[in-house]
Amino acid sequence: MTHSRRGFLGISAASAMAVVLSACGGGTQPGENPDGNGGGGGDANAWILTGGMWPVIQDSIDRWNEVNPDQEISVEEFENDAYKERIRTAVGAGRAPTLVLSWGGGTLVDYVNNDHVVDITDATSDLQDRLLPSVAQNGQVDGATYAVPVNDVQPVVLFYNRDLFDEHGLEVPTTYDELLEVSAAFQEADVLPIALAGASVWPELKWIQYLTDRAGGPEAFQAVLDGEADAWSHPAFLDATTKIKELVDTGAFGDNYGSVAADQNADIALVHTGRAAMILWLSSAYATFRTDAPEFTESSLGWTTFPTIDGGEGDPANIVGNPANVFSVSAAASEGAQEAALGWISDQLYDDAQIEDMIAAGAVPPVQGIEDQLGQSENADFLTYSYGLAQEAPHFQLSWDQALPPGQAQELLNNLSQLFLGQITPQQFVDNMNATL
Repeated sequence: MTHSRRGFLGISAASAMAVVLSACGGGTQPGENPDGNGGGGGDANAWILTGGMWPVIQDSIDRWNEVNPDQEISVEEFENDAYKERIRTAVGAGRAPTLVLSWGGGTLVDYVNNDHVVDITDATSDLQDRLLPSVAQNGQVDGATYAVPVNDVQPVVLFYNRDLFDEHGLEVPTTYDELLEVSAAFQEADVLPIALAGASVWPELKWIQYLTDRAGGPEAFQAVLDGEADAWSHPAFLDATTKIKELVDTGAFGDNYGSVAADQNADIALVHTGRAAMILWLSSAYATFRTDAPEFTESSLGWTTFPTIDGGEGDPANIVGNPANVFSVSAAASEGAQEAALGWISDQLYDDAQIEDMIAAGAVPPVQGIEDQLGQSENADFLTYSYGLAQEAPHFQLSWDQALPPGQAQELLNNLSQLFLGQITPQQFVDNMNATL
């Protein structure tokens, strides 16, 4: 069972701005953006999401505003889907907020290629030295930094119901073959082996990502990101999709996974109510377990890494999930707005107060050297475990639906759903995805 228990930045806002403005030609001049988006009059702003860790980010910006009334950063909150729609329009029209929030990946590459955000490599060098390398790379394009993480790190882990494993005398699987054996044993005992919210589709990504990485390492998907011809024909993709078909056909996910949605945490509930033995989920599920079933979480919740594949080329320490949301600095913002944004990044982002607030909320800051703080927290066992995954990961793969450009991401979700539902074969999945390159 794998269940476990400085002065911030030396760079000043002024010197940071000197670097950025020399790189971006000074940005849009005051008055050129009349919509109050951070491009006019030196006013900086940020759009953030609701819920999660975002109140912590709001508090951080509020502290900056109290000390810097002449460089205030206004904040507006959006629901997830509403934000994605609005930011796409705003960036394309040159009216983005000063601090542009994204998930990195294909969206960030698109921003960089179209000169929507500025190179902040030198301006954030001290921060880069403090971040977990596996997370910091999510804000880099061609070796340069265009974004910095802003919230918590969320690797995908395999949660399980310890009581069910103990009751049926089973060991937590460490290999794919063991996973199949455990699945069969639970089915014989009328227990659903693995909870899956197939109706939401995106939870299925966790399975294809880990199986692909364990089989072929990160190089397989990197070829897709690089746009190489027939990149989806890499043997790792066919191996992963064949294993998904095997899991589906052998009943590992049961018969009703296609009607289970993640929105109301129905999949997580299957585990803490004893109806399912395992679930593959982002580390944020831990907070959901604590909220919805505190006694179960305290006494019966276990977690472990994704199983290995015999003969697989991927490093077992590789992880997938959400390294963190990231903030870029808009190239359309005025000099004053950019200066305020970089000042906040330099003086407030992941300072002592933010780190303390995040840990208290059950989240893991992607910052090096916080082991002692995590170990003293109420959620020490899990936070320390989750932090260790991100700290030691040779590669941290962003969720594929965020890593890919929007059009390819939607085709991926469509074909993945059809694969899980048995409507297409593994080879058809590969052929269909090659057609999107």
